[in-house]
Amino acid sequence: MPNGKPAGVRCVQLGEDLRCAIFGRPERPACCSGLQPQLEMCGPDRESALAWLTLLEAQTRPEVG
Repeated sequence: MPNGKPAGVRCVQLGEDLRCAIFGRPERPACCSGLQPQLEMCGPDRESALAWLTLLEAQTRPEVG
């Protein structure tokens, strides 16, 4: 996504199988390859992981204005 991925917007590289289409490739953005999942991030289920990622996106969203 040339201008970055807004919080809450599905990444264009996320496939129907919920896997990254460019995982391990050089064009993968640094913010993605630098993200190292931890147990606290993933939680016990998909819903917990998505809630954590939503919070992370909100906390790192650039301020507009």
